[in-house]
Amino acid sequence: MSRLAALAYPDVRRYVSARFLVAVAVQMQTVAVGWQVFQITHDPFDLGLIGLSQFLPFIVLVLPAGQLSDRYDRRRIVLACYLIAALAAAALALLSATPVTSVAPIFGVMALFGIARAIIMPTTQALLPNLVPAGTFGNAVALNTSLLEVATIGGPAVAGVLILLGTGWVYVICAALCLSGALMTLGLSTGGRMRTPERVSMTSLFSGITFVRGNRTVLGSISLDLFAVLFGGAMALLPAFASDVLHVGPTGLGLLRAAPAVGAGLPARSSPSGRCDGRWDAGSSDAWRCSGCRRSSLASRRASCCRSWRWSSWAVRTWSACTSGTCSCSSRRRTPSAAG
Repeated sequence: MSRLAALAYPDVRRYVSARFLVAVAVQMQTVAVGWQVFQITHDPFDLGLIGLSQFLPFIVLVLPAGQLSDRYDRRRIVLACYLIAALAAAALALLSATPVTSVAPIFGVMALFGIARAIIMPTTQALLPNLVPAGTFGNAVALNTSLLEVATIGGPAVAGVLILLGTGWVYVICAALCLSGALMTLGLSTGGRMRTPERVSMTSLFSGITFVRGNRTVLGSISLDLFAVLFGGAMALLPAFASDVLHVGPTGLGLLRAAPAVGAGLPARSSPSGRCDGRWDAGSSDAWRCSGCRRSSLASRRASCCRSWRWSSWAVRTWSACTSGTCSCSSRRRTPSAAG
């Protein structure tokens, strides 16, 4: 199978293109907001509040968002979230064009942006399995992950250069990229609601957490990544280091933000040509099943199904553990006993 086999499907091309553009916008906006806030207050504590303003909506909405994506057309949800992200970027552009002395309005806009990100995360992850056949799904996941890694590298570097022209220009470009992603999502012909969801209940709301707690392999991988993210929060302080310690300016800040992604991508050698022969429940955002592989929506950023990825620091974030049955991968087979 060709490494670009998934691109044979028009909806996949629109999906990955939209996600790539919006991911670039998110990375650019992250650099610009951090630099702007620190230039206003020169207080590293405010840099942490930027993340907190996005994290609180995420904690509140991430579980209901999974239920939302199971009950309504996912294409419309993604479209609405991209439009909200574009609105947030436009609001930041307006704030940068006025003499702002308080960072409270910026925090408010970032909270709105956090709402959009909390809703879009489970929805986009549940959307992709509905766009491709089972045999091409692993290839589509690998391609999508690769493009997101490129966005993580290129977005901050580009933002660092554009900040020299003014943070407002960065936000304008971010708004344009989000609008472009919305237009591409509008063109999706498939991927809406695939089945009649079960009745809303506390059991269904926490079904993803229940699955993760009952699966030691998935719980271990999520916990490992959780600690990495928790102690990797020092990245938020990079604007302070770039400005007051290293004296490298916004361009240096962009390069510093891109450096971890570059380091993660260099050793990664992937062969996204694995073939997945099973079936999956594409109608649920809580979990899908493919040749005995299961994945919770809470673990979906750390897992992908049945593809021959070589282990590396990049691939660890996208690996899949087979927890029941036999996983028919092109590279190896795992059984429940092997999965632990």
